Amino acid sequence: MKTDLDVRTYNREAWNGEVGRGNKWTLPVSPEVIAAARRGDWSVVLTPTKPVPRAWFGDLKGKDVLGLASAGGQQCPVLAAAGANVTVFDNSPAQLGQDRKVAEREGLTLQYVEGDMRDLSAFADGSFDLIFHPCSNCFAPEILPVWREAFRVLRPGGVLLSGICNPVRYLFDPVEEEKGVMRLKYTMPYSDFTSLTDEERRRYTDKGEPMVVGHSLEDQLGGQLEAGFVLTNLFEDNYEGGKDLLSTFLPTFMATRALKPVSRS
Repeated sequence: MKTDLDVRTYNREAWNGEVGRGNKWTLPVSPEVIAAARRGDWSVVLTPTKPVPRAWFGDLKGKDVLGLASAGGQQCPVLAAAGANVTVFDNSPAQLGQDRKVAEREGLTLQYVEGDMRDLSAFADGSFDLIFHPCSNCFAPEILPVWREAFRVLRPGGVLLSGICNPVRYLFDPVEEEKGVMRLKYTMPYSDFTSLTDEERRRYTDKGEPMVVGHSLEDQLGGQLEAGFVLTNLFEDNYEGGKDLLSTFLPTFMATRALKPVSRS
């Protein structure tokens, strides 16, 4: 079940393709959304549906914000319109292009950096006040480096807002689920790149769709703590409208708020 596909390279091209196919997470926000954000009326999501509580952000005006693996013309332009100094960092140049389109259309100033979320060497230590990292680390082969780099580039007292996928999402047979049957098939650790047969993997590769890695909750939550963060809040979320059968049984997404202590003890 081993594959020669490189996770980062494959998913960069896959997300470039998703822009052309109009994936919902690639569609730029409207002028009305930006106008409302400039008036102070805004919301963004880390997970499929629930808006992130405004209290998690604090006052955005003048804050240096990193949108980590957060391109697509949606969250970052809104945060910029709300008054933040925003840098968008993403693996997909086409996704970064969606943010650029909104910025040029609306007269917003954003910085754009293409790269691997595990390597933020483009930024000095303590460069940001807040990191906004929606459900996207499932497209990286490992996430502990993501948390360590996020901790490094945040200033003391800085905040990391993250969306994560519960790995239980990846343990069921997707073919049977489409028939309304929940049948356990895979085990953790899970990866589309290594857990599937070549034939099963073609379900995604034939269409050029992104492929995922199911990171453990130990790495998702414990990894943030190990990097030095203090978790201060979280909530769970789901797809709306019964998009998948599992979502009718339990929430399969989580958003977390973590703080970089002013002094690390």
